[in-house]
Amino acid sequence: MEIYQLRTFVTVAQQGHLTQAAELLHLSQPAVTAQIKALEEEVGMPLFERSAGGVSLTRAGQELLPQAQGVLAAARGIINHAKHLKGQLSGQARIGVTLMPDILRLGPWVAALVDAHPLLEVQLTHGVSVDVLNLVRKKELDAGFYLGKNPYMNVVTVPLQTLNFRIALPAAWAGQMAEGRLKDLGKLPWVGISQFSSLSKITSELWRELNISPKKVAESDHLSVILELVAAGVGAALVREEEAIAWEKSGRVWLAPGVGKRAELQFVYPADRAGDPVLETLLRTLRDVWGLPGPQA
Repeated sequence: MEIYQLRTFVTVAQQGHLTQAAELLHLSQPAVTAQIKALEEEVGMPLFERSAGGVSLTRAGQELLPQAQGVLAAARGIINHAKHLKGQLSGQARIGVTLMPDILRLGPWVAALVDAHPLLEVQLTHGVSVDVLNLVRKKELDAGFYLGKNPYMNVVTVPLQTLNFRIALPAAWAGQMAEGRLKDLGKLPWVGISQFSSLSKITSELWRELNISPKKVAESDHLSVILELVAAGVGAALVREEEAIAWEKSGRVWLAPGVGKRAELQFVYPADRAGDPVLETLLRTLRDVWGLPGPQA
């Protein structure tokens, strides 16, 4: 029984699908299948049940999964301890960035990192939330910021802040909604955001709650650009409340009263990176900058 076989077993169990597991492991599907078969032959019993929709653990597989995860955690612990013995922290930290830098407190966080660890190279990659989460899931990024609900078992989330969103409309449209007729929102043109953004999902949830299906007349991945389009009279949009209030005070937009959405801003990282010196440094510094409590024992 090899460590790589246990890693494949755990990954397949988490994903419930051979193809997705192969993608994460950077292996071909036949190679993943062969490793699972070899492990099943060694333990003398099937670990997965196959179906058209994927694979699921057998009773034996369910019993062995925690032990396999424990072995992998112990192996990572040895590697991480060896890294600590080297002394000065060095290497790369690849971070996925969403939203605006001030919202994420990027400046103070990165400044604290490079000041305390001059040999650590911090690489920031900007993208929409779903892309960042997928890159973290596939371990192409070490960590990142994500807005919304995390559906992956192999990605850990650290809650940072609840963000509020409001419907912004061109200031000239305020009279159309003066009586709070929320159904009328579905008759107005809207400025949309990329389908790969969590805000797109949040907007779709709001539409379902209001029972509306508006027409999108424009689309942008950048929240400030969306506000510019709203102010120019292009259409309505769901935007971050704090920024939208400032625009409303300046008379450029009008916020629909009594309706909005909330979403969790989170820091995400691969579960099997827990204990890694670079990741632990990122988390420790992040907690300091955000004023978060330390990890529970």
